[in-house]
Amino acid sequence: MKFNVTVEQEGKKETRVMEAPSRFAIYGEVEKEGARVVAVERAAGPFLPAWLSITIGTGVKQAEIVTMTKNLSAMLSAGLTLSRSLSVIERQSGNKRLKKIAADVAEEVKQGAAFHEALAKHPRVFSKLFVSMAQAGEESGGLADALAVVGLQMERSQALTAKVRGAMIYPSIVLTAIVIVGVLMLIFVVPTLTKTFISLGVAIPLSTQIIVAVSDFMVNNVILVIALLIALAVGGAAFVRSKTGSTAVLWAALHLPVVGELVRETFAARAARTMASLLASGVVVLRALQITEDVVGAPIFASVVAEAEARVRKGDPISAAFVEHPKLYPILFSDMIAVGEETGKVSEMMKQVAEFYEADVEQKTKDLSTIIEPVLMLFIGLFVGIFAVSMIAPIYSLSSSI
Repeated sequence: MKFNVTVEQEGKKETRVMEAPSRFAIYGEVEKEGARVVAVERAAGPFLPAWLSITIGTGVKQAEIVTMTKNLSAMLSAGLTLSRSLSVIERQSGNKRLKKIAADVAEEVKQGAAFHEALAKHPRVFSKLFVSMAQAGEESGGLADALAVVGLQMERSQALTAKVRGAMIYPSIVLTAIVIVGVLMLIFVVPTLTKTFISLGVAIPLSTQIIVAVSDFMVNNVILVIALLIALAVGGAAFVRSKTGSTAVLWAALHLPVVGELVRETFAARAARTMASLLASGVVVLRALQITEDVVGAPIFASVVAEAEARVRKGDPISAAFVEHPKLYPILFSDMIAVGEETGKVSEMMKQVAEFYEADVEQKTKDLSTIIEPVLMLFIGLFVGIFAVSMIAPIYSLSSSI
């Protein structure tokens, strides 16, 4: 197999292509020449057309990655070699995609590749955080501990996201049901009442006229209405997933009571947990901030992390950038970083911040569910009330005239 090797000899560096059964053999050959290997990478294989390498989705659930990571950490702690541990993971997994990935990583490791380099070849499955933590663990000789930390980080992050999403499921289902019931009533119920009003010559108030007009349009254009509803649902989902749409939704959420605080604490917990994990594993501060910027995700919050990285390069403390953005990152977040910098325990402080906000978000999601329920009841009551009054008013006017 071919490798691109950067060699240093007598103060001069050169890059050459070498063939060897493994990268360990490369080191041996170069050392025989009295030189030193600076970097070694496998040379690119034969070209494959883009259409042959396209895959839809990762095919691997986040929970499966968490389980794999924790099992791998346990086996390494028990004394198993990395290649043997990966073989066990391959046999244990019931997911064909994950089984193949584990086999590929195991093969790369057997051929002399570093574990983090093998993981980096599957960027859609293993995040930059995962790869960097693995690299830090390999370099420090504590890969098992590093994997245990990243497994815990992924598990906490997944649980936090699941709780926030869970709080949104109930109102989403209720609102969807209201829309469906409203459409069905406008198509099937209102036309029957309209015929009755016309036959009796009842005076129809403005609110009823509006409902009747909407009903007539929907009855005469059923296919168009269905198409518009589908387009609205698909378009709305696409907009929310887009960079502009997600930023707009996030900005709106930040300005809502209760929800805004929940969003801020969710992102603060994610950033704190990521930084704590990376720094505890020995990743340098600048690299930790770069990875945290990617993990945080939302551009509004990631921009503050990017600013922190830029200011650290200039010699400022990490907390300096966060202090100036209290509307995004809570004051406690920046204060705890500052305390950590003063005491030399940034990682420990970030871990405490993450645990505090994760617990607070869990409690706030429960409180949010309690608040949402009566608000939805009021909304449903308003919807039903407007419809009932609009359709009963003509009948009431008829009975009054009699």
